[in-house]
Amino acid sequence: MTDTIELTDVATATFADRSGTRHPLPDSAADAQVRADDRAHVFHSWSAQALIDPLPIAAGEGSTFWDYRGNAYLDFSSQLVNLNLGHQHPDLVAAIQQQAGRLATIQPSIANDVRGELARRIAEVAPGDLDKVFFTNGGADANEYAVRMARAVTGRRKVLSMYRSYHGGTATAISLTGDPRRWANEPSDGSVAHFLGPYPFRSSFHADSPEQETERALAHLEQVITLEGASTIAAIILETIVGTNGVLVPPPGYLQGVRELCDRYGIVYIADEVMVGFGRVGEWFAVNRFGVVPDLITFAKGVNSGYVPLGGVVISQRIASHFDTVAFQGGLTYSGHPLACAAGVATFEVFERDGILERVRDLGSRVVEPRLRAMAAAHPSVGEVRGLGLFWAIELVKDAATREPLVPFNASGADAAPMGAVAAACKQAGLWPFIHFNRMHVAPPLIITEAELHRGLDIIDEALTVADGYVAVG
Repeated sequence: MTDTIELTDVATATFADRSGTRHPLPDSAADAQVRADDRAHVFHSWSAQALIDPLPIAAGEGSTFWDYRGNAYLDFSSQLVNLNLGHQHPDLVAAIQQQAGRLATIQPSIANDVRGELARRIAEVAPGDLDKVFFTNGGADANEYAVRMARAVTGRRKVLSMYRSYHGGTATAISLTGDPRRWANEPSDGSVAHFLGPYPFRSSFHADSPEQETERALAHLEQVITLEGASTIAAIILETIVGTNGVLVPPPGYLQGVRELCDRYGIVYIADEVMVGFGRVGEWFAVNRFGVVPDLITFAKGVNSGYVPLGGVVISQRIASHFDTVAFQGGLTYSGHPLACAAGVATFEVFERDGILERVRDLGSRVVEPRLRAMAAAHPSVGEVRGLGLFWAIELVKDAATREPLVPFNASGADAAPMGAVAAACKQAGLWPFIHFNRMHVAPPLIITEAELHRGLDIIDEALTVADGYVAVG
């Protein structure tokens, strides 16, 4: 494929205002205006409003974006791991423009060409008999509706999810979430129970091999099913690869074991692929890599790189047939929005034309994995690296022997300073990192050039010397 244009020369970087007029960077007046409007009027998510200072961004292209001061950042987080085809991909932009010119929007109860084509294309790459798609506006509501479907079909209420997970910020989705963002939002959906998933590096089951981790994690899950009451459980929801909470790749046999438990107890298996779907690990859906067919798959983010909000649920025949003569009690005004679906269809075309899946698998195995393993060997602060494709985590520790995290779980303020210093070193060198607790994640756009990928990994390698300074000596 053709490399993306890399406009790192500030003299050539420009941004367009709302009228389409282009302005050179830096532009201190525009920077000041954006900052003023934001601080006066924008209420930000997951933040103490007076303690943040959001960076105004002027433009983006490919794997790079610029602030109004002319600083370029290599986007190693794909924003929120959604920008799979990078900033301002011309095919996606053109698809949205063309669709807006002929039919900007239409209600979901009316058949629409791009909505139907995108649903067909998704069904064609989904595993097994998952061949119907219900469109939502994003990942959280996709998980909400998947749970609603499971409850309607089974006549049960309870849902099980992992402690180390994120499923969204809406009512049931935040209840399903296993990380600390759930705490302040409780109580919400009281019919959710959590269990411990596999995490070989920090095994809750005292396992000494990935196979033993699988065996013991499945035994634990079955015990939770028994104690919660199998006849009360509608669904188990899992991120196929845990995303924000660690890039935890399931050990061999774990997902197959979950499938078997769901079959044994009549439980619906929901695969949350909001973050890892659509190429992130070199597969259309990550479950394809593990040879597992869930009952429902939720998606968003990479389906159209978030150019227009879009998510959805891919539905198996068994679940879909329940609603053949029984009305599904759910809907959204913007379900399957034509602008979003047009960008989704264009995404499929780009993936197929440019061999994106093959490219991700190649770059992951040939470039990222060996570079990260070399970093792990060279830096005492690196406890473990793990991942697939262009989705990896570097777990940082204070002590390699005890595996004490570089910062405590859910650290904030001074406790989180070491990770803040690592992130600052990356930004100073021109890389925008993805940091969560004691981990740095590697999740660049899937269209990143090999040269950009190496440059970003070089920056991370150097930034890890900052983390090394916090490692216990002796």
